[in-house]
Amino acid sequence: MLAVSQITLERHFQPVFEPLDFHLDRGAVLLITGANGCGKTTLIRLLAGILTPTSGTLLSSAQGTAYVGHSLAIKDDLSVAENVRFVRDFHDTRRHSVDEVIFRAGLHRVAHQPARTLSAGQRKRCALVRLLLIPAELWLLDEPYSSLDDEGIELVDGLLAEHVQLGGSCVLASHGRHRPGIKDRTEIELISGAHRL
Repeated sequence: MLAVSQITLERHFQPVFEPLDFHLDRGAVLLITGANGCGKTTLIRLLAGILTPTSGTLLSSAQGTAYVGHSLAIKDDLSVAENVRFVRDFHDTRRHSVDEVIFRAGLHRVAHQPARTLSAGQRKRCALVRLLLIPAELWLLDEPYSSLDDEGIELVDGLLAEHVQLGGSCVLASHGRHRPGIKDRTEIELISGAHRL
């Protein structure tokens, strides 16, 4: 689904990380770990096409890519339900109803509140659960577990498990201790200017 060869990005003529080689099969998860500032977000943005690599190649056979980064792309003046409905209508998908998605996220009690009134964890849940509405084989998730309580972490793990069971794949960046319980999981640890497999 994803093949990366000698990809890197330079800032001020210095590589953020050493050239990377990896491939991601269907139904698999690639976990990118490392301390803050080692280049995890940079790598995810390279894979999403937001940044252009200084060198290397990136080939994807995925039918659609979904990206959830630090900026959650939630409209603060819209309610949770309106944010979810917007994504559903934009992608013209009816795989799940708005109510079903909101309930899955555990946001039914705040479904009609403006997003600006939500806690950080509720905002993260609202962003992540929209993955159910996006027809994308490849997910790129940057720190999806941050700001989440135990129930939120279980939500992410459940979404991931369903996604890979359906043949989807995911590149996930995290500096926390939690690891998704996916059998077909590879891990790369980034170190500033280098990486360790």
